[in-house]
Amino acid sequence: MLKTILIWTVLSSVVTTGMYVWDKQMAVQERHRISERVLLVWCLLGGWPGAWITGRRIRHKTSKQSYRLKFGVCVVINIVAAIGILWLGN
Repeated sequence: MLKTILIWTVLSSVVTTGMYVWDKQMAVQERHRISERVLLVWCLLGGWPGAWITGRRIRHKTSKQSYRLKFGVCVVINIVAAIGILWLGN
């Protein structure tokens, strides 16, 4: 089960990373952007590590407090869910 969680986390992080990079490029160009809701859904689906690393590296979504709070909730939910799945699986 751990292997499945890790593979999913990597795959969803890759998708989320791409979305963060795309959204940052669109923000710089003042073009249509990816909604925060979509970004947060992908973080909730397991892409939070990619979002966290990419956000720090490209300085995207790092200063908006309301987003950071929602992002933090996604991280906590993911960690609790992973622990629960691993605990129940054993």
